[in-house]
Amino acid sequence: MLMRTDPFQEFDRIAQRLVGASGTWSRPAAMAMDAYRDGDEYVIAFDLPGVDPDAIDVDVERNMLTVKAERRPQPRAEAVQMELSERPLGVFSRQVMLADTLDVENIRGDYDAGVLTLRIPIAERAKPRKVAISAGEGTRKEIRG
Repeated sequence: MLMRTDPFQEFDRIAQRLVGASGTWSRPAAMAMDAYRDGDEYVIAFDLPGVDPDAIDVDVERNMLTVKAERRPQPRAEAVQMELSERPLGVFSRQVMLADTLDVENIRGDYDAGVLTLRIPIAERAKPRKVAISAGEGTRKEIRG
């Protein structure tokens, strides 16, 4: 149901994690994700810990799903002296090419505990169905199509 479009995207994501690069609007960092089928839905879960739900943007154009998010620094008092800062800040983005067998008009999203979960129904035309065929005079038989 999911089609990979850029074979080097995973290498970029790993390199960004190794060097600790923060994403920018012109070069956003990738976000980790899982994708699986659950019955008649396709589920994609994106890790976005610490991201405000208002800073998440999900778009679908044709069959290209784009998720963008921004993790901003937490406001601190002027007297605070930062000792260690390892949590990545900046812009994160991920594009996923969806198969034609998904109903992109009915995507549902939920954000809980730092995980954005998108549920995409399988299109009716892609589901298995019975097809009636005739097998001679007055006899009908159904087969799966």
